[in-house]
Amino acid sequence: MALFVLLLLSACSSTRTAYRYADWGVSWWVDDYVTLTAEQEQRLARDFDNLRQWHCTAELPRYRQWLTELARDTRAGDLDRARVSYHQQRLFEFIPGLLEQAAPTAANLLASLSDEQVAELARNMARNHQEMEEKFLLGSPQARADARAERTIERIENWLGTLNTRQQRIAREWSENRGRQTEIWLEGRRNWQLALLEALEERDSPAFGERVRYLLLNSAEVRGDAYKEMMTESRAAMAELMYELIEAGAPSHLAHLEERAVELRGDFRALTCEPA
Repeated sequence: MALFVLLLLSACSSTRTAYRYADWGVSWWVDDYVTLTAEQEQRLARDFDNLRQWHCTAELPRYRQWLTELARDTRAGDLDRARVSYHQQRLFEFIPGLLEQAAPTAANLLASLSDEQVAELARNMARNHQEMEEKFLLGSPQARADARAERTIERIENWLGTLNTRQQRIAREWSENRGRQTEIWLEGRRNWQLALLEALEERDSPAFGERVRYLLLNSAEVRGDAYKEMMTESRAAMAELMYELIEAGAPSHLAHLEERAVELRGDFRALTCEPA
């Protein structure tokens, strides 16, 4: 349900198309875990269209305002530690409102699942978790650290462009200092999935919708103390990383950041709130 935020972070050239047809992406993601009936798919499509209409009307103007500020600060070179932290906080502020609005859609779908679908969901979640453990945790510690560093650099370059040697060193050192972050992330993810499966045992309860809302809005709590501590530390570390990368960069990196902000702002401005 955080697909809109992922679109925001990706800053891809197809933002407008992806946004308008995001319900297809959500349906595909859900189908990867559980096979829906035709009725469930139709209900999900209707609920998602309502969610998108709200998001387009209420949230996109806030996105555009933030991106305007980011572009202006980047152009002026006004990106000290405090300002970088400010922009990071603005980005995270978009998430709770989206999850709050998405909760009824998620609850409606989950409440409609049959016992067979819940069993299928449990099997597929366990399978997916095992696949992710094999993908991210196999190999030597150094190989895992190198892969994590490459993922970090790839995400950063979406915003800053190709990093110079010093910036790459900063990013790699930052990634190496993350320690057990991947393991903790996977453990927290599995904790959340198990909590969802436990809630699904009482999906006929009048309180089920509120339990789903709690799982979405209090994800860090559900994922465990280690995850919560990691996220608190990681958020501060990420802000510091971005500041250091900007300090170590060239005018071209700021120009690339400004270009991305302007490009994405233009994509969101061009969006209409008409149903797809």
